[in-house]
Amino acid sequence: MVFFGEYSVSVTEGGRIAIPKKIRENIKGDVFILTKGFDICVAGYERDDWQRRTGDLMNVSLLEKDNIDKRRMLFSGANEIVIDDQGRFVIPKALISYMGLVTDRVKVVGVGDHFEIWDEEKWLKYAKKINI
Repeated sequence: MVFFGEYSVSVTEGGRIAIPKKIRENIKGDVFILTKGFDICVAGYERDDWQRRTGDLMNVSLLEKDNIDKRRMLFSGANEIVIDDQGRFVIPKALISYMGLVTDRVKVVGVGDHFEIWDEEKWLKYAKKINI
């Protein structure tokens, strides 16, 4: 499973988007995990991969601040998301707020082991900054 590509997607007023087919093909079944990303975006993980990764994170020392910060970030924003029969899902309001969605368009980008959802304008600024 490798998430790749960059897709421009419309967002309805309720935060519903259609997940791009190339992204959806890498999600087993109709459930995935959506959580806070490490930039101004949200990150999606295939559920089995999420379980494996979070299991690894649970085995690190809580005495190291970086570890507890990562756990707080990932687990506080984590939501189990169900994709409907038309390939759509709703981004939870807290995650919409976290990513600072200001337009009715998002970019869904593959990042290899996961995918990210960005406000389209913020993605374009980020891409320009790092010269993509």
